[in-house]
Amino acid sequence: MARIVFMGTPAFAVKSLEACLELGEVVAVVTQPDKPRGRGQALSFSPVKEVAVARGLTVLQPVKLRGTGFAQELAALRPDVAVVTAYGKILPKDVLEVPPHGCVNVHASLLPRFRGAAPIQWAIASGDAVTGVCLMKMDEGMDTGPIIDRTELPIAPTDTSATLHDSLAALGGDVLRRALPAYLAGTVKPVPQPTEGVVMAPMIKKEDGALDWARPAVELERRLRAFTPWPGAFTTLDGALFKVHGAKVAPGTGAPGTVLEVGAAGIEVACGEGSLVLTSVQLEGKRLMSAQEFLAGKKLLAGTTPFATRPS
Repeated sequence: MARIVFMGTPAFAVKSLEACLELGEVVAVVTQPDKPRGRGQALSFSPVKEVAVARGLTVLQPVKLRGTGFAQELAALRPDVAVVTAYGKILPKDVLEVPPHGCVNVHASLLPRFRGAAPIQWAIASGDAVTGVCLMKMDEGMDTGPIIDRTELPIAPTDTSATLHDSLAALGGDVLRRALPAYLAGTVKPVPQPTEGVVMAPMIKKEDGALDWARPAVELERRLRAFTPWPGAFTTLDGALFKVHGAKVAPGTGAPGTVLEVGAAGIEVACGEGSLVLTSVQLEGKRLMSAQEFLAGKKLLAGTTPFATRPS
């Protein structure tokens, strides 16, 4: 039975940890240090640590990996392989070289497209029809290692980063179950990534959710889904933060940011190409409501531009 060190932190990694528990002996789980959360700022476990503690597994939470004794600590566990899923830290060379079979990574994209921290969000925002999961052997680069296995997954027109996250997390566990035993047995050899088609997926920033009405409506609708639940899609209405939770693309035309129509269907706003019908909204300090509910308490007139036309 393979001796596995698992390295992961968020909810996305839990399905991969569960797969590793089926495939071998998990001799330790490495996860990020506990972080303060909530109003009381009490220290809370990562989702991976919660599972590890419940299963009685050894948990390691180094603050730093580089320039410390962590590689030696890892070597003392005599792992055959380290499985890494959304751990959140770059592994230095001395850590990568500890397991005889190296470190393998579950990555939520079809590499080399969308290397980096936020592949799920950028796949939706870019309008990709398909994404997937790759299992790769890690090297010192950012998601540049050779591919052991990959599986595709269609992106539905209604997918948000939240729904796609859950589907890809489950798929990551499935890919491990299929490919890790063959890799460890030497019957599957990692294949170098193509040199063409490299696209980066940088970490999402809050300002990425700001609606720029000069963009095409189809792009804004994708970004809304891509950045749900965080940072969401937002603009300002008469200077107050105005979040958009649901919207549909329409063929309306007009100066970007102009209200074209208001009614039971929603609030139609002109974009750089086409228009966006806002169907579910939330004004700062208020609850989430349908556009129709919102309009019952707030009058908007066609032909006006009450929304910020450019992100501030």
